[in-house]
Parts: sequence; C-alpha cells; structure tokens
Amino acid sequence: MRDKTILVVGTYDTKNDELEYMVARIEAMGGGSLTMDVSVLGEPEKPTDISKHDVAEAAGHTIQSVIDSGDENSAMQIMTNGACALTKTKFAAGEFDGVVILGGTMGTDLALDVCAALPIGVPKYVVSTVSFSPLIPPERLTADIQMILWAGGLYGLNSLCKSSLSQAAGAVLGAARAVEPPNGKKPIIGMTALGTSCLRYQKILKPELEKRGFEVAVFHATGMGGMAFESIASEAGFVCVMDFALAELGNLLAGSVANGGADRLLNAGKAGVPQIVAPGCLDLIDFAGWQEIPERFQDRPFHAHNRLVKSAGLNGSERRETAQEMAKRLSQSKAPVHVLMPNKGIEEWDREGGDTYDPEAFAEFLDEMRKAFSAPVQYQELDCHINDEEFANAALAVLDNWIAEGVVKSHV
Repeated sequence: MRDKTILVVGTYDTKNDELEYMVARIEAMGGGSLTMDVSVLGEPEKPTDISKHDVAEAAGHTIQSVIDSGDENSAMQIMTNGACALTKTKFAAGEFDGVVILGGTMGTDLALDVCAALPIGVPKYVVSTVSFSPLIPPERLTADIQMILWAGGLYGLNSLCKSSLSQAAGAVLGAARAVEPPNGKKPIIGMTALGTSCLRYQKILKPELEKRGFEVAVFHATGMGGMAFESIASEAGFVCVMDFALAELGNLLAGSVANGGADRLLNAGKAGVPQIVAPGCLDLIDFAGWQEIPERFQDRPFHAHNRLVKSAGLNGSERRETAQEMAKRLSQSKAPVHVLMPNKGIEEWDREGGDTYDPEAFAEFLDEMRKAFSAPVQYQELDCHINDEEFANAALAVLDNWIAEGVVKSHV
C-alpha cells in the first residue's frame, strides 16, 4: 500500500534517468508515483502513466501537430496547456497528492504553470537549473511553490545532482504526508498588513474577527504576499477582504520590484468579494535593500527598514496619482466596497517626528482621496491614524453592518 502518490513530471525522452531516480526514491520511502511525460520529439525508455500523446490530446492536438506548430517554444506551450488540464483533472479525481517537476528553462516554464493549476495546500516542488533566478518573474510563482536548484545534473546522473533530486523526492513526499490543506470549516477574511512597527491594526482586528466566527489570513504586503492574496481572492477564497496595506500598488505605479502584480486591488472585486479598503503605506515606494535609490527619489523622506527593504516617500503629485488609481480599480468591483481614510496618517513613520513625515504631501493625498471616490464605492473619512484603535473599530463596524445585511456570511 502507498500512503501518498506524487505526480512526477518531465521530459522523459531526455531526462529519463533523473526522473526515474526520483520515482525510485519516492517509492523506496513508501510513496506512490504517477508519471507524466511532456516531451515532444523522443520516446521514454519505458511507458509513463500519462504519455506525451495524452498530454497533447488534452491540449486539443496530436504530437505531430505539436511538432508542426513552429518551434520548440510553441510546442512546449501546447504541452504546457495539456499538462495543466490533465493535472487539474487528475488532482480533482484524487489520483495524486503532490507534484514534483524537473526541468531546465523549458521545463521550468511548464512547471510554473502546472503548479499554478493546483490549489494552495497541494505540495509543489520544482527541481530546476534556474531556481531562484531573476529570469523567473515573481508573478509566475504560486503562493506555496518550493524550488531547489538542479545543480550539476543537466546531462546525466552524478552524486551532486542526486543530492538535489533525492531532497526534492523526500521533500514532496514528506510534505504530502504532513500537509493540512485549508479545510473550509470557517469563512476566511483576507487581510493585508506589514510588520507591526509600521502597521498595527491586525493586532486588534484578528481576535475580534475570530470572536465573530471567522478565520483570519494576514498577508505580508511586500510583493509575493500581495500576489498570493490576489490569487486566492480571484477564486473567491475569502468571504470579505480587509485590504489595508497598499504599498504594493504604489510600488507598481512607481516601478518598484516590490509590487504585488499588475492586477493588485482588482481580483476581489472581479470575484464578487466585498472589500473594506484603506490606503495603508500608499505614501511610500519600497526598494530592495541592495538597490541604489534612483536619483529622482534621493531628496525624499527616507526610512531604512532593514537590509532587505528601504522606503522613500512619494511626493504630492505622485500621491494624487495613487489615489486616482486606487479609485479606478475599486470602481470596477462587482461587490460592495467601503473605503476608510484615516486623516491623521497611514503608516507609523508618517507621524510628526517620523522618518517619512511630510504633511504637505499628505494633504495633497487627502484632498485627492476626497475627490476620487464616488458611488457605488462608499468613502468614509476617519479622524484618526491608521494605527489608532478608532480605525480598527471603524472597520469592524462596517463588517458588522454587512453581516447584519447579509452581504458577508459569518458561517459556512
């Protein structure tokens, strides 16, 4: 008997030995395997459970039409579509519990889409020659993907690459055995925040929301966190969102790498998820700690958070732009939106005496926020700072009203 089954994906015509090595390691540890061949030109040494013909057919093609599609890139795009479709179908049928995918740049391109086809909680491991590489844009990485560098193994097995392959085999099987997937027993509220030195409302809100019967998932809004938040929101994985940390939107507009993707602040609305929103940290642009501050930002209020993140203040005109973009995106929502605007500040460092205190620029932002929003989005100005208890209480009041009206359900 095999307790957990792992889907093992790769081009079995060129990487048969490496893939079979991982299968052998998984089975030696008591796991089961389901093999998928995504090669195009060659044949595996022995048949796989899911053949390349099955993969091509799932994409509406034959292998010959894949070969005739133009070049290796177009061919692999077709195989990617088929692999994603089969992965979804096989997982829904309960045929596997986790996936491990092996590849160079071509295989990694496919692997990222296959992982994105699976829900959070399904172990996803990619063994790649470009793991952690800047070639991989952050928006291609799913929330719980794991990667390990395929070191020294591009052409055949050796003791070095076996180290990577065996770790991946053990990791994905161990994860499949240990994981507790989201159980859906309680409705989930998705919240964005930053560390409590900057934003602190979550410390008040989380216990209060739990008293109301909700589970609370707080996402660190430093780029990847926002992408995960948006991904779950797009599938209506939340009954409501409290999106109070919007630095990723400002970063997107200013060209910072610490953004949450081009669809930040859009997916909850598209999925019909009610939103309570505040512009926390929408006055800052974040830079990687190793990055030189561009010249045009060097005269701004500045906060060095740690060796990974440092922030500069946006000027008045830039803040007006962020307010306008926030309003534009929220106006597209198919569900109720309530905007809370604390008029005493939107992050801890913007208080008087703080590193990013800039009352003139904040006054411009507040003026634009007052102008930017119109029905059906509801705009409410609060005479407090975002880190004051009054802000958290106002958010709870909006939610309680929505619960009473049936807009948000407090039970599954």
